[in-house]
Formats: sequence, C-alpha cells, structure tokens
Amino acid sequence: MQSADEARLLIYSQDGLGLGHQRRTTHVANEFLRAHPGASVLTVSDSPLGRFFASPGAHDYLKLPSLRRAGPGLWRPLSLASPFDDVLALRRDLIRVAAQRFRPDVLLVDHHMPNGLMGELLPALEAVRATPARVVLGLQDILDAPETVQRRWRLEGAFEAIERHYDDVLVFGSREVYDLAAEYDWPEAAARRLRYCGYVGAAPAPTSAAEIRRIYLREETGPLVLALGGGGADAYPLFDALLRSVPALLAGRRCTFVLITGPFLPKSERLRLLSRARDLPVHVLTRVDDATPYVGAADLVVAMAGYNTAVEILSQQTPAVLVPRSGPSAEQQVRARSFAERGWVHWLPPDQLTAQALAAAVAMILTGSVPTPTGTPDLGGREAVVERLRSGLGHVRQAAGALVEG
Repeated sequence: MQSADEARLLIYSQDGLGLGHQRRTTHVANEFLRAHPGASVLTVSDSPLGRFFASPGAHDYLKLPSLRRAGPGLWRPLSLASPFDDVLALRRDLIRVAAQRFRPDVLLVDHHMPNGLMGELLPALEAVRATPARVVLGLQDILDAPETVQRRWRLEGAFEAIERHYDDVLVFGSREVYDLAAEYDWPEAAARRLRYCGYVGAAPAPTSAAEIRRIYLREETGPLVLALGGGGADAYPLFDALLRSVPALLAGRRCTFVLITGPFLPKSERLRLLSRARDLPVHVLTRVDDATPYVGAADLVVAMAGYNTAVEILSQQTPAVLVPRSGPSAEQQVRARSFAERGWVHWLPPDQLTAQALAAAVAMILTGSVPTPTGTPDLGGREAVVERLRSGLGHVRQAAGALVEG
C-alpha cells in the first residue's frame, strides 16, 4: 500500500478563454505537493494555452478540446469545426478515462457547477464514487448574479449532484464578504457541507517588488502604475481608456506605466497598444509568470476584477481601481462593488469607463485625495484548502489498499 505522501490529486479546472481557474488550481496543486513531496497531481483543463503557469514537482496536465462561453449556460467549440455535442461527448469521455486510469485519492472540482460544464463531469464522478477517493467541490465565493445562479443550479440539478457525489464543498472566500449559501439560496442540507476557507492566493514569489521597481523605474521618479487585464480576451477597453488618460496624468506628475495585457488579448489590439505606447512612458507586456510582485511594486493598480487579480491586489494592499467586465457574467461587477464598499479598492462601473473618468480616479489616488486601503479579508485560503484536501487522506489510502488486497 502506498503512503499518504504518495497520494494522487486529480483536479478538474474549466476556464474557457481565461486563466482564473488554472491560476487558482496551480496554487492549490503547488501547496499540496509542498505538503506531500512524493504526491502526484493531474489537472484536467481546457485552457487553449495548455500548461500556462509554472508548477514544480509531479504536476501534469491533460488538455481537453477548448470551448468558449457564448452566454449563461451556452458554449461553443473554440477551434474544432465539429458539432458542440460531439466535442462535449469527447471531453466527457476523456475526463472519465482520466479518473479511472489515474485512480485519484482526492478529486477536486474547481467549477461553478458541481456536475461540470453541461454535465460533462457526471460519468467521472460516478467512476470515482465507486472507489474510496474523497470528492471535493471548490467554489469561488461569487459565481454570478444570484438570480442567474439559482436558475442554472435548479435547471442542471446541482444540489442533487452535491448530495450524490461530494464529501465536501469548499468556498474560496469569506462568508463575511459574500455569503454564498444565502445569496444563492442553498437548501439547508447542502449548506451544511460548506466550508469557507478564505481567499486563495499565491505563495511568496522569488522576484521581489524592489527588483520590479528597479527594472521599470530606473532613474525615473514618480509613481509606477500597473494595469492588469487577466487573461486579456476582453481587456482592450480598459487598456484603451488608460492609454488615452496618460497625457492628462503626465500633465500633473511624472509616471511610469506597465500594462500586462494577458495572452488572450487579440494580436491586432496588442499591436495597436504597442504603437500608441511607443512615445509614452508605457511598457506593454503580454504575460508574466507571476503578477504578484508587480502588484507589490506598483503605487497604483488599474485592473479588471477577476478573482485572482483581486486577491493579488488585496494580498499586497496596493491601492487599486477595479473596472469589471460588463458581461456575460455579473461576477466581476459584484466583486468590485463588494470590495469597494469595504474600502479595500476603488471601482469604476464598466458603463462609466472613459479616459476622463479613469484619469480622475487615478489622479485622486496618486495625490492622496482618497483614503488608502484599510484591512483585508482572510487570505489564508491556499493553506486551508489543502488542509481540507488532506483530511482523511490516510483513511483513503488504507481503504484503497484493503480493496487491492481483497
């Protein structure tokens, strides 16, 4: 029988044209491997970029055919010309076979639906349920507008899936910030399975904030303004407004700007940004391995309001202006408004995004005309989640060994 240090963790992570789930699950995988150096982690993911984030140790990825979100509960193949139902069936079979052949001790599902995208996870859940493995659902605290989530969960039998397949439901957030059970009208039986773990962020980065400032400020004086677009697929309006605001901001003070566009910003839009930034104190980067030290180095962050970006900002307590995407999900708007109400960030609703409004918000923060961020929520989610995943691991390994011997 293998020891707990040789445990196998299988992660299901579905992103579409984004990187949020893969970023978070990479943090969890790295922490799990730190706690169990002899363990193995396999992540089943559909990111078009495959394995994007560095992960030391025995962590590998199984790439599913990619899909793109066309609306709430509506998906289309990203690259394949095959009908959606055929692509979904292929994904379903790949996930099931991975679960059967990898034989995990723990399955972590990081997705907003417990039965996976359009129910594709159900055959794998049935296969894992026939083993001693623990099955854990991980949910970020804010999924979408309450009415949207309640409708989709009822339609797709989400609560029935939790009752049938899951041992634990972990919330990557704080109940004091957003009460998932109350907002999404969870039945009492399902709500009893919830464990709020705190926000999941990165481990300390090897690159320091001081190094980032030396690279980009050099002999310059004045503040460093960082702009983040998450994956970048819909980030152009934010970068466009910021570049249009640069002349007005430079009229009041010397500034240096770093834009990290994200790998999914369309090439034509990236080239447009590079052309416009040529004669300005603006550096345009497509991607970095870890944005956290950049956030720590900045005097101000202008960013979209994705989960990981927001957590990185809170972890560094850097003043920030969040500009959430307008849709198709309300998740980012709910997050930006909630964090702003607590004084952790400032925010600009997407329908108010103009160069003038953004310049005014940035200038007010840089001149100290608004209060600095005070306090943060629980940011210990990475460690807390892994502790829950490890719970009962020895018992799982013992039961697996008994099945083999029997």
